[in-house]
Amino acid sequence: MSVALYAEFTAREGREAEVAVLLEGLTTQVRAEPGNILFEPATLVDNPRSFFVFEVYRDDAAFEAHLAATHGIEFNLALTELIEGDGSVLTMVVPLR
Repeated sequence: MSVALYAEFTAREGREAEVAVLLEGLTTQVRAEPGNILFEPATLVDNPRSFFVFEVYRDDAAFEAHLAATHGIEFNLALTELIEGDGSVLTMVVPLR
């Protein structure tokens, strides 16, 4: 069964461009992961500091591999100085099929 979730985080004032650059690099790397089905980042129309990423992985093993990937760990470390709060908020979802 696939694993689907969305991640949300808010860039600190004036840091949104840096977050966007980091996220663009991460997007390329995650989309190349063998178990990734979808990785779609966006910002909210009414608040460009708010980022939203919809993610789908083939199965639990693919999601675990994603969490352990060096590029993701490095992204999260770099992100901590650029966003409000302690990190991204992850919400797991189940597709209605």
